[in-house]
Amino acid sequence: SADLAGHGRSTTHQPEVILNNFNTRIGRRVGRFLGSLFSHAPQFEGRQVVTFHNQRDFIFVRHHRYIFDEVEETEAKRREAVKKREMAKGKEVADPAGSGSGVKTRLQELGPRFTLKLRWLQQGSFDTLHGEYEFLAKRGGIGLQDQRTKFML
Repeated sequence: SADLAGHGRSTTHQPEVILNNFNTRIGRRVGRFLGSLFSHAPQFEGRQVVTFHNQRDFIFVRHHRYIFDEVEETEAKRREAVKKREMAKGKEVADPAGSGSGVKTRLQELGPRFTLKLRWLQQGSFDTLHGEYEFLAKRGGIGLQDQRTKFML
């Protein structure tokens, strides 16, 4: 994490876990497996979060701390003026800062960050020779076009 610009230091608090886009049957199973690596009772006072994001069958892993900052009074007034102007024009406007409480949220990356690709998922006990595979990634040139358009996770 020393290579990340503006990185923070991780504490001993248990992080919250976010699982994004694990929608298929295999994806839900992999998501439950990844979620089980962390405690089911996160310590919210540490404000740490680990995100597992599935995109095109790659799993991106990031570790962040979320920080709440007070928005300056001038910034809050500017947002309010923009909102009033838009409402005067008859447009429905959502508050871009959320509830209008004057609090801004930002993320600080703690690291490490890495990417995973599922090669296989084996059902039952571990046996590479005679085991029953629930998922086995295709390798090589055969079926490469199908592999690019059909995502399993």
